[in-house]
Amino acid sequence: MTLNLCVLTPNRMVWDSEVKAIILPTNSGQIGVLPNHAPLATAVDIGILKIMRLNNQWLTMTLMGGFARIGNNKITILVNDAEKSSDIDPQEAQQTLEIAEANLRKAEGKRQTIEANLALRRARTQVEAVNTI
Repeated sequence: MTLNLCVLTPNRMVWDSEVKAIILPTNSGQIGVLPNHAPLATAVDIGILKIMRLNNQWLTMTLMGGFARIGNNKITILVNDAEKSSDIDPQEAQQTLEIAEANLRKAEGKRQTIEANLALRRARTQVEAVNTI
């Protein structure tokens, strides 16, 4: 038995295929989803989606926050942005992380600090995704 996984951003469809299982980063922690999972709607956190493909190989993808709906062996994930780990340039991800860390250090005021923290979480997720390939 399989699951139909669809990952969408506002601009494109990132993934639409049958999978064996996923591990989804939610705002309350990671959840594993196998066939016949109970129906669920949940917020998706910034983090790494782990996908077990039909050939039993794992694929990772960064998710940048959104929502997921699970039911009837279908998973629809709507996120602000998503990227397969294999499409991330490791050097660019590391540079983005360093810039985000510097921006957080020099942030002034609550708004700049919140924005810098968000950018840092996104950059760390990309670096982590590259390192889990």
